[in-house]
Amino acid sequence: MITYTQCPVCSSNNISDALSAKDNTVSQQQFTICSCQHCTHLFTQHIPTQDAIGAFYQSENYISHSDTQQGIVNKLYHFVRKLTLQKKLQLLQKYTGKKTGSVLDIGCGTGAFLHTMQQAGWQCTGLEPDEAARKKAKELYKINAQPSQQIYNLPLQTYDAITMWHVLEHVHELHEYIAQLKKLITVDGKIFIAVPNHTSYDAAHYGKFWAAYDVPRHLYHFSPASMNKLMDLHGLVIKKMKPMWFDSFYVSMLSEKYSNGKGNLAKAFLVGLLSNIKTISNNNKCSSVIYIIENKV
Repeated sequence: MITYTQCPVCSSNNISDALSAKDNTVSQQQFTICSCQHCTHLFTQHIPTQDAIGAFYQSENYISHSDTQQGIVNKLYHFVRKLTLQKKLQLLQKYTGKKTGSVLDIGCGTGAFLHTMQQAGWQCTGLEPDEAARKKAKELYKINAQPSQQIYNLPLQTYDAITMWHVLEHVHELHEYIAQLKKLITVDGKIFIAVPNHTSYDAAHYGKFWAAYDVPRHLYHFSPASMNKLMDLHGLVIKKMKPMWFDSFYVSMLSEKYSNGKGNLAKAFLVGLLSNIKTISNNNKCSSVIYIIENKV
């Protein structure tokens, strides 16, 4: 078990308990979420170690590993994923300035995103901690994903784009990973990191039932301010923030289920819609944010 005495992002000692959230996916345990008064970062306290946390991913409901399509929420997840894969390709092409190039996807799951990039002519490398997901990626798309620890053995200054789609919040070696990303991108390469945003409207609405807390698998709960701080510490800068419009609906559907035990699609849609409306004038309020990151000039 890991217990923090300072903020895992900025190392401030000014931390305090913020709320208690339940693991609704596997263990049903309660976990404390702490807040940093300095950088506004939230983090899960008393977390399993890197060797022990695998047990908390062992669920057929954990979509990125199992690819399950059982139930309406999972079916909607897969429908939306098909729509967003092409958008992610276009995003990489726009901000790297390249039609094709070299991409590293960290936490590639069962390989759907890398498959899209391969079809567009990109050279693809995937890292994934879960052996079953790696096997599925090979089975479905002939993608030979490597274990995540290989990140420290990859060739330096190689990748035009590095992507972490809802992955950074799972990584125990937070600062080590960010430092390595900086070494792996080309001089003008871009890093694309998507994470939930605890300052969003839907997070405030659902409180401890907000599904994107996903304790203890989500070790960290970022705000735009804490992401800026983290990148700055490593000589990186956030070039752009892009909202993930569908996430507010998906997270709200799960949150409704967690809050009342059965869900409410109509209410979830309304909360997700309100969250997105508030995002139109302020990306800082988006349920999930894609941060597009580059080296400081």
